Amino acid sequence: MTTRTRRPARPGLTLAAVLLALATVVSAVASLNVAIPDIARSTGASNTQIAWVIDAYALSFAALLLPGGALGDRIGRRRVLIGGLVLYGVVAGSVIVLDQPAHLIVVRALLGVGAAVVMPATLSTITATFPPERRVDAVALWAGVAGASAILGLLTSGIVLELWSWRSVFLLSTVLALAALVGVVLAVPESADPEAASKDPLGVVLSVLGLTVVVYSLIEAPTHGWSAVRTWGGLLAGVGVLALFAAWETRAARPLLAPRYFRHTPFLAGSISLTAQFFAFFGFIFLTLQYLQIVRGDSALVAALSMLPLPLGLMPAVRLAPRLMARFGQARLVGLGLTLAAAALWVLAGADVETPYLAFGVALWVLALGMGLAMPPATTAITDALPRAEQGVASAMNDLARELGGALGIAVMSSVATQTYREALVLPTQVPASIAHAAESSFSVGAQLAEPIGGLARAAFTAGMQDALRVASFAVLVAAVVVTALLLRSARGTRELADEERRVRDARV
Repeated sequence: MTTRTRRPARPGLTLAAVLLALATVVSAVASLNVAIPDIARSTGASNTQIAWVIDAYALSFAALLLPGGALGDRIGRRRVLIGGLVLYGVVAGSVIVLDQPAHLIVVRALLGVGAAVVMPATLSTITATFPPERRVDAVALWAGVAGASAILGLLTSGIVLELWSWRSVFLLSTVLALAALVGVVLAVPESADPEAASKDPLGVVLSVLGLTVVVYSLIEAPTHGWSAVRTWGGLLAGVGVLALFAAWETRAARPLLAPRYFRHTPFLAGSISLTAQFFAFFGFIFLTLQYLQIVRGDSALVAALSMLPLPLGLMPAVRLAPRLMARFGQARLVGLGLTLAAAALWVLAGADVETPYLAFGVALWVLALGMGLAMPPATTAITDALPRAEQGVASAMNDLARELGGALGIAVMSSVATQTYREALVLPTQVPASIAHAAESSFSVGAQLAEPIGGLARAAFTAGMQDALRVASFAVLVAAVVVTALLLRSARGTRELADEERRVRDARV
């Protein structure tokens, strides 16, 4: 195996540079959600276009995450960090001259491409260049930044939106990318492992095509109708391409993601758990920040600050989870965490204009508590299922489950909310057609129109959000049942195998 690695001359600066690069791309997953009402009003974007502006990033990020990691292994992680950050900074800055909804969708998709090569290269750089005695602490910091950056992105975006328009969120990304680029150029050594890199171009094409068709069909479903041939045909075609991808991966010499990993029950269970959690979480963020601004009338900064119960519940639970897992086991802790998250989502589905913030904030805290309890055992289930030599695959699957769950969550929940909104928005017959079309196309535009149209739009949006959160609650509850059953069966099998080995040893004695 040919491996090119050089130890960092200044490990502290190297770590700071890769963590800043990580924070740049992870914060953008959620940061633009704060600006959704402003974007909709300024550009005239419809609900479907807004969903694409947000989900184009998550989709390209998720679809290209595995090939992005393989590219860094092959040509050098420092090179792809530099290339990814340059692409990221230039594309984000282009919103100064590009401001149409279609332009923003392309910009976000290209930003996702940059993120997909940057994120895996940050962790690979740490594991490849740091000595074992420093690697554990560095990886722990990496995980902490990966978890906290989304909330930090929301808060930072809320602050800059108080000073300027939605473009400031993109320009903030340019500034962060530039700072990270300087750090990478000055402090990050080159490393590569070309012999370990996946070589599966057909797998890349099939996975990207399948995911894109599925997400496109979900987001466009309210426009064409859920019962339309175009919608179901698209979903079936996307699933068919993904099935073809899975079949190809069993035959590929150097597969992108070998299906054999999912034969490990804990690996499968952990992947399902993380996908379900982030399906609900990113869909929830997408809709709730609009609820806070459209229905409750909060400013962008107040809406971002309203999400503070999330880190207050998440961080203590994440720290407590390893001790609880040692006492009660993975299965019970994951089941408890997912059940708490599902219950919190169901309570949040009842929120309306009259809901006091205290009740909303407590439900947010419980949601974060549940995710904080469920995430560490899910990640541990993935990593412990594979041998040390395949921990790169485990890390990639951990990231992929999060980003894929987020992309699907935004697609499904925005589609459900839009469908309910259109059905619930019954306007007076004397409303001009142009105004009715504007209200029906966009939550934010409809809510800003004169009464009674504005009130009707806010009520219809609330109904749509409530339906979408109930879907998320049901999905997480189903995941809780499935994941708990899988982990309990795995633990039972492990105990039976250990008992059999003990009986064999006793018989020999």
